[in-house]
Amino acid sequence: MAFLDKHKAIETHATLLMVLSLLVVTIGGIVQIVPLFYLENTIEKVEGVRPYTPLELAGRDIYVREGCYGCHSQMIRPMRDEVERYGHYSLAAESMYDRPFQWGSKRTGPDLARVGGRYSDEWHQDHFHDAKSVVPESVMPPYGFLANREIDGKYIQDVVETHRMTGVPYTDEMVANARADFAAQADPNGDPSGLEERYGAGAFGHAVNVRNFDGQPELTEMDALIAYIQVLGTMVDFSTFTPVANR
Repeated sequence: MAFLDKHKAIETHATLLMVLSLLVVTIGGIVQIVPLFYLENTIEKVEGVRPYTPLELAGRDIYVREGCYGCHSQMIRPMRDEVERYGHYSLAAESMYDRPFQWGSKRTGPDLARVGGRYSDEWHQDHFHDAKSVVPESVMPPYGFLANREIDGKYIQDVVETHRMTGVPYTDEMVANARADFAAQADPNGDPSGLEERYGAGAFGHAVNVRNFDGQPELTEMDALIAYIQVLGTMVDFSTFTPVANR
């Protein structure tokens, strides 16, 4: 009863209540924030996670530009129904180079965190032209116009360099060769050795997708978008992954 009386005194004194509330919030904030300055890294490093290639990065910008994030999340939560449907739950490391990240819970369509390699390039071509042709119940609008928009990567070096300024570990070599790597990834008849050395098995342990993604001789926005879609969820080998807590 004595405790309640003291609490009543605080509740009926506006200034005291405000001061004590501010004190509690300040202490709570310090407890949460200060430890972060003493951690070497707040994201567990995971083998295989790499920065996007220039073509994938361009595709990601198209994905954001067209508002795909409004209907598709890229976050599988650690719940049984989600893991059984979409695959292993999402790791923070998988989005460490996303600016901005695509996590969320709004799903008009399915989650795309593990969509890479699940469908063929031809399936995606049909899906973007007319989603109902492959998913009859889909409400997704057509994006066939992307196949008619040619891109030359004129500004891709600037884009890569800008992402490096935000903390993405693109090297000087990656920046200098951004435009060449951009074109090489969609040219199966070209020489992708430099691209592979910078982003693939030579640097991160697994191959980069190199092929004509949209089936046309021209390099288009459809190429870039499919290249981005096909890499989602493919960087981590979950058959060998063991969380730090379980090691």
